[in-house]
Amino acid sequence: MISTETLTIQGHIFNAVTVYLPKTTLLTISNDIGYIMCGALDVGLLNERLADRKIVAGRAVGVKTIDELLKAPLESVTFEAEKYGIVKGMIGEEALLKMI
Repeated sequence: MISTETLTIQGHIFNAVTVYLPKTTLLTISNDIGYIMCGALDVGLLNERLADRKIVAGRAVGVKTIDELLKAPLESVTFEAEKYGIVKGMIGEEALLKMI
């Protein structure tokens, strides 16, 4: 099952998607610039093999809900995200607001 919802954070719109899979759940919150995601995100792959795509993204581990993803510190971020001021340890909601 897949669920989607629209989130408003300080007046800015983001799309949240939850994908329920056997024994795991994938979480992502995005806008037109970038996204944050659960531990399934491979930041190393984005930074190395897909660097030409300039993907703005951050990864939080141990999260099970969209609310937890918003409140969790990012474990890693892409090089492109760093250009927006998004850094490791920043909470998800704060990172998203840097993507506006």
